Amino acid sequence: MQRLRPKPPNVDAAIWRHVRKAVPWVAALDDDRAERLRALSAQFLHRKAITPLAGLELDATQRALLAALCCLPLLEFGAEGLRGWSQLLVYPEAFRVNRSHIDAAGVMHEWDDELIGEAWEAGPVILSWADVQADLAEPDAGFCVAAHEIAHKLDALDGALDGTPPLPREWQKRWARDFQAAYDALCLQVESGRQTAIDEYAAEAPEEFFAVASEYHFSAPDVLREAMPEVAEHLVEFYGPSPFAISS
Repeated sequence: MQRLRPKPPNVDAAIWRHVRKAVPWVAALDDDRAERLRALSAQFLHRKAITPLAGLELDATQRALLAALCCLPLLEFGAEGLRGWSQLLVYPEAFRVNRSHIDAAGVMHEWDDELIGEAWEAGPVILSWADVQADLAEPDAGFCVAAHEIAHKLDALDGALDGTPPLPREWQKRWARDFQAAYDALCLQVESGRQTAIDEYAAEAPEEFFAVASEYHFSAPDVLREAMPEVAEHLVEFYGPSPFAISS
């Protein structure tokens, strides 16, 4: 009896045509990269549970759209970037998360954050559907919440959420040097009250700097390249050319 190799998962052709039209970053890809993204998106849909919350409903096309957005940062890195987590949670809009912290004096502080996305280091990715749609409506505004959260997942793959994803040793050294210099410069700008070229949330921590810079790579690559050319160059090598850069 012959054992047949199972067919690799695929995204329905009609659904994929809709995704290519609906997602500006995907529409701007050349055919070769778009097909690679389709294959990655199919793996995402096969391996991840997409769970809408708070009454939200997502059809097959919307799920494929989310998969494509989450896989866009994996075009060069590959399906290995899907390792270590199993679920995408999707809220209708921004969601509230309770935080707690014990300070040096042993006092517990609790507060609520309103978030549009979150990536747990050893858990799910969480997105706001309203903010995903806002990103699609203004794709060149410097925001892409899906790319931001997947950047965190890539960052965490080497066991440390520190703004440096898994890289060959020599590249890791150059990356750490250039990202640290750009991060330090941004922090000085924020502390002095000067206007920053990219969203000042990037100054929150090195891992947020990497995630925000990743958003700009996809949504405003010219802004990133002018403000931080070394960082931009690393991200081109890591993610491949920004779809908008190669379509201009």
